[in-house]
Amino acid sequence: MNFEAVRAFVTIAEEGQFQLAAARLDISQQAVSKRLAALESDLGVRLFTRTAGGAELTIDGQAFLPHARELLRVERRAVDSVRPGRRALRVDVISYRTAPAAVLRDFHRIHPDAELGLVTILDSAQAAFANLQAGTIDASFRAVGSPVSQLPSGIKSRPAGDDVHELLVGPAHPLAAARSVTPADLVGQRIWMPGMLPDTEWAAYFDDLADAFGLTIERVGPYFGTEHLLDVLADSSTLAHLSGRQTRLLWPDQYDLRRIPIRHPALVYPMSLIWHQDNAHPDLVILLDYLASTEVKRAESEIWVPSWAGPRYISAMTGARSAR
Repeated sequence: MNFEAVRAFVTIAEEGQFQLAAARLDISQQAVSKRLAALESDLGVRLFTRTAGGAELTIDGQAFLPHARELLRVERRAVDSVRPGRRALRVDVISYRTAPAAVLRDFHRIHPDAELGLVTILDSAQAAFANLQAGTIDASFRAVGSPVSQLPSGIKSRPAGDDVHELLVGPAHPLAAARSVTPADLVGQRIWMPGMLPDTEWAAYFDDLADAFGLTIERVGPYFGTEHLLDVLADSSTLAHLSGRQTRLLWPDQYDLRRIPIRHPALVYPMSLIWHQDNAHPDLVILLDYLASTEVKRAESEIWVPSWAGPRYISAMTGARSAR
């Protein structure tokens, strides 16, 4: 069915005259008549009767009008779904609980007119790269630069937030009363990180973290979700967990879990926003400007990030100059 013919029919019905419909559509009256005639031929019915005052809907025209309007609405939604600036900015945030989602919540408070479509189904940087290249998503929050997250051609990145890790323990843990800890305090502790997928950027991060400070990262056991992890920590006197400061975790009061800052240095997950260089969505530019305006600067001696995070990331985090 020709949508321009349907649009002509709806416009005639709303204006009541072929001449007014032609003016509104910015075409000739003859073109309006031809479009209507083609539609009536396709449907096999008359949609209007001409009167001295203009055009009146026939019974068939009255029956078809609401469906014609819905066809035009569907057409508009279909076009808007793939037109930058007319559809939501599709961003992969990995999980609704973690720092990327928190960054976008803060962004949306500042820019409420920016329409966002959040995705949480991509389990690796490689999957994110493929979806960016295919145009399935507009952007993704990832740690890039590791052996498993090297940026492919055409994919750009910029640092995106300050995702600092904290120690999460139950009330019976030896470090439960500490106001803060250092990485050296964690040596010999059982840091439980279940469900970590191999060949992912966060697995690379924790591998380097363990090597840098001599930590014991335990990945044994299936991952039954956040609630189960909190259950186990609450009852354990030996297990600890590393959680991003912005990760949203809720537990019953009786669990009495403790979130303890890690300092000297702070352990920073090198989170970046990545996007395809050809992406023209206007809200992506607004998001990138927002990330630039909210960067947190820290002395380089106060933070640890893996060496593969790259000089650009370190420069953004610390305000230091990177080599050209």
